[in-house]
Amino acid sequence: MHELLSLSLVELTDRIRRRTVTPVELMQAVLARIDETHADLNAVVLRRDPDACLADARAADQRIAAGDGRPLEGIPLGVKELEPVAGMPWSECSPLFAERVADHDSVQVQRLKAAGAIVVGKTNAPEFGAPAFTRNRLHGVTRSPWDLELTPGGSSGGSSSAMAAGVLPLVTAGDGGGSIRIPASFTGCFGLKTSFGRVPREQLHHWDYGATAVYGPLTRTVEDAALVLDQVVGTSELDPTSLPHPGFSYLQRVRGEAPRGLRIAYSPDLGYAVVQSDVAAAVEDAVGVFRALGHAVERIDGGPPEAGRAWGLLGAFLLAAQLDTHLAGREDLLGRGLMAGIELARREMNAHHFGELAALRAAIVRWCASLFERYDLLLTPTVPFDPYAAPGPYPQETEGRPQPWSNVGSFTIPFNLSWHPAATVRIGLSRRGLPMGMQIVAGRQRDDLVLQAARAFERERPWHPHWPERW
Repeated sequence: MHELLSLSLVELTDRIRRRTVTPVELMQAVLARIDETHADLNAVVLRRDPDACLADARAADQRIAAGDGRPLEGIPLGVKELEPVAGMPWSECSPLFAERVADHDSVQVQRLKAAGAIVVGKTNAPEFGAPAFTRNRLHGVTRSPWDLELTPGGSSGGSSSAMAAGVLPLVTAGDGGGSIRIPASFTGCFGLKTSFGRVPREQLHHWDYGATAVYGPLTRTVEDAALVLDQVVGTSELDPTSLPHPGFSYLQRVRGEAPRGLRIAYSPDLGYAVVQSDVAAAVEDAVGVFRALGHAVERIDGGPPEAGRAWGLLGAFLLAAQLDTHLAGREDLLGRGLMAGIELARREMNAHHFGELAALRAAIVRWCASLFERYDLLLTPTVPFDPYAAPGPYPQETEGRPQPWSNVGSFTIPFNLSWHPAATVRIGLSRRGLPMGMQIVAGRQRDDLVLQAARAFERERPWHPHWPERW
């Protein structure tokens, strides 16, 4: 692997700005790494023409020479295949849309391009973003560079695999129930599920009444995530729920003085999760870092209502609505698991069940409101167990104990439903030598506090540059 690809995004942008590295050199290294790793990882599944990418890199080099370089000038970008890029296939990893080509960029991609990033390809995902392992009939299975038999998670599995293996220095990712935090945790990356509306996510075909999904950074370091966030936040007319620009730089915030005297709650299980013993021990140890930094940490019992099945039913019902005009007579083009979920939602979702779900979500919001009246942060495990087989399925038990329905999303789903910002930081390797994560959640719209806390932890327990370059 080329030495450049072991660097963080911030380090790369600094070298390019100082002209000790050219965008062409970086692009050549990325294109070679994609070729080198594709057969094993299957992370980047659609690519732009290499000559076009190199031409864009030469143009970036000219802008830098002229003094017109932008924050991400010349940085190769991989876009998750659920997100549109003008002129590239946009199947959402489903045979239903195998022939579709996007006629526009997402708002996020527009802003990353405007900051100087160069799209080189699209990263793999599960069909329509479900489930939390990355497999589909169009592009196949994506694998973890930590162990090729295991999943890098989902739905941002192609992005997480490419990031952890040094294939791409910049990727996009999204999170509707854990799809940034789960793959980031499984591959040892940093991932931030932003506050709802923090990064515009335009309504494409249908209004999203379920409203749990966000875009957010999946990176190697906390500073990298802050740099990316600085390029993409701010309101958009295409997203009526988008939040105004916060009025400050996230990168400057994480480089400033860390907050002191925080009130931190720690929950090992949210009252219902079944956690692998070495994961539980590692999180307990990681929580001690915040105590050592002088913060007041208190273990809490209980948690919000367990919402996994309700969240899944809502997602299946909304997908059924989205695909209604496309599915008739073409049901065989949809994966069996997705089709089963849609059929279940068609049978079960009615006014009564929708009302139950709405009440459950309101109860989760009330629990969070009560918690964040008393505490600044909440710490939990990110995922209860080690990664599972690359093609799935989910484990049904952990160390002989049965898992609840929510399973892999036990700790992530509640904060999609409540719209709170939540991140995952690497806290070490499990008994099997696989990355483990701790989730950091903050009060509504305090993405800056999540990043500051994560950066404080990263300073004490740095995980960069320890990555699986070979397997």
